Amino acid sequence: MTEIELREATHDDYENVVAFTEDTWADRGRGDYIPRIYHDWIDGENQYTLVADAGDEIAGIVQCVMLSDWEAWGQGMRVNPNFREQGVASVMTYDLFDWAREQGATVLRNMVFSWNVAGLGSSRAAGYDPVTEFRWAHPEPDATAESAMTLTEDVNAAWKFWTGSDARTHLEGLVLDYEESWALSELTRDDLQNRAENNELLVVQENGVRGFATVCRKSEWENEDGDPETWVEYSIGAWDDADSARSLFAEIARDAAERGAERTRVLIPETAQFVSDTAYARVKISDDPDFVMGMDLTKSYR
Repeated sequence: MTEIELREATHDDYENVVAFTEDTWADRGRGDYIPRIYHDWIDGENQYTLVADAGDEIAGIVQCVMLSDWEAWGQGMRVNPNFREQGVASVMTYDLFDWAREQGATVLRNMVFSWNVAGLGSSRAAGYDPVTEFRWAHPEPDATAESAMTLTEDVNAAWKFWTGSDARTHLEGLVLDYEESWALSELTRDDLQNRAENNELLVVQENGVRGFATVCRKSEWENEDGDPETWVEYSIGAWDDADSARSLFAEIARDAAERGAERTRVLIPETAQFVSDTAYARVKISDDPDFVMGMDLTKSYR
């Protein structure tokens, strides 16, 4: 492997990083997000952005973020094509493991698109194990949407439902993180309490709790034409059956419209039931699932 130095990224590395990341997924008709958020990755707490410095070029970049006292999240692993097959990804990954463990993390997770076969192989080779898979549902915002069930903000009812749900079992307790975009962390009862206090907890009931969703964040993203769009994200959508799915999505559609959303995305488990219930409710679904991988930092990894 070419001799490289692992060090924290700086603002001065921007041009060199953009040079090999801007066309990462050009063959799939999408641009890489790293050039857009790079400078935010440099200035921030509880995060570690690492580059592999090869002298005249940057050989790779990756970031680790602490999501809680014990959960770390790895993201943005990119290797310069000029340095592929030289072990750059592995040495950067182990450095992230070391940093996360020093912060007190006992697990470091990441997300890999299901179509990114190289990324999946790289994650497994570095020691990550499969954790779960999920998909995005995209109900259309609709201020006139009607639900057949009663809407509440009952924290205890939502927590009871979650702890006994198939959704929690499949997702290993993970939902879209409330602070870090594109990251998943374990849902806690305090999270639900915080959502309820901010009118961001949607619980549908009919002779008992039938499902719930939580608002995650409101964001401005660019559409395919480069114009801004308002998105509202929901950290989790969980329900009992097709009827409760239909009611929950109706409540989400109305809630999103009231928040001024033009688009939405709701994290749902990637199972035959949840995906088919969503389709049956005539809600759009993303084309591909995403995979979550995890590294147990209490074990040896070198």
